[in-house]
Amino acid sequence: MSAAEQKMKPRQTRVIRVEVAPWTMISLVLVVVGLWIFISLLPVVLMLVAALMIVGTLGPAVAWLEQRGARRDAGIAIVFTVLFVSTVLISVFTIPELANQVRNLISMEPALRERLAVWLAESPLTESLADTLRNVHYDALIESYVETVLTFSARVAEIIAYGAGAIFLALYMMLDRDRLRGALFAVVPRSHHIRLSRILVNLNLIVGGYIRGQAITSALMAAFIFVLLTVCGIPNALVIAVIGGLADVLPYIGVFLTMGPSVVAALPFGTVIVTVVLLLMLAYEEFESRVLVPMVYGRSMRLPSSVILFSLIAGATLFGIIGALLALPVAATILMLIDELRVELPGETEQAEDAEMKQKDERGELEYERRTEGMPAGEAAAIAVKMSGDRKKAEDELAA
Repeated sequence: MSAAEQKMKPRQTRVIRVEVAPWTMISLVLVVVGLWIFISLLPVVLMLVAALMIVGTLGPAVAWLEQRGARRDAGIAIVFTVLFVSTVLISVFTIPELANQVRNLISMEPALRERLAVWLAESPLTESLADTLRNVHYDALIESYVETVLTFSARVAEIIAYGAGAIFLALYMMLDRDRLRGALFAVVPRSHHIRLSRILVNLNLIVGGYIRGQAITSALMAAFIFVLLTVCGIPNALVIAVIGGLADVLPYIGVFLTMGPSVVAALPFGTVIVTVVLLLMLAYEEFESRVLVPMVYGRSMRLPSSVILFSLIAGATLFGIIGALLALPVAATILMLIDELRVELPGETEQAEDAEMKQKDERGELEYERRTEGMPAGEAAAIAVKMSGDRKKAEDELAA
């Protein structure tokens, strides 16, 4: 065929057909529906997460009482009673004084603002900030005050309701632990019970360690700020200490939120007091991050700094303050699941210790199946958790 004939010959069009399998379409619809349900029930999901965190936090105390001969329901009653009485006593002794200091701080606001403006006006770089600070008007804030209070009050009432629901849900989950755990293990193949029990043990360690660690570090931070400001003669030390303790729960960001109010409160008392407060706060922040946090959290929350920062940004972006608070235990849980489920990452090669761990898992699963043959799921679950707990304790002792 000549070149001219080849040019005149019509070209055959290539048809590409894309066929989507019915199961793919069904899966896509199910994913979309699942996401819609999750977003719609987000407050309920957060309440469930809060309940699980309460269970993980109070569980070791109940187990400690059980080991000393107390019945489980009695141990739960004792732990929740102590928690309730402690909360009431702390509220009775601190809230009135806290409210009084808040009123004093509000009444002192014009004088503090003027002193801060005078201090800023001393430098040419901050002189414009001083003028802006002096010209602040509260008319717009006062006009929207009622609406803001109503919105905030409704939000606070909603949080309190969900918090109370989380506490009661945690109480029921602890009382009905064996039945719930048996139901969970009943829907999972028995060959995976050991791995599931290890996940539950590690999850309890992560959640409980995080909450207890946050409570300890925040309480120590509040106590340090209160003692420091009281010794320096700075008024309203209690309210500033409470703010600092609450802000300490946020890594990285909490450093500025704890130091800022303390340093600002020290400004009217001269350069020496400001320098003392600033240096001691910096020293304590360094002590907390280098010594206190590793000692309190132990092995439960050892995360790389990059993972911590990314988790905080992602959590705060998605769910605000609550997301930032839950970011670290969620990140630690994801890493734990990758490790326990033996997920093979693309760039990772199997190491000798990984092969040895797999052999231990296989021997443990065979031993578990032998010991629980013919048992109900509830009794088998108790044995699986006991075996996983003993193995975890042995691994921690070996690592120490």
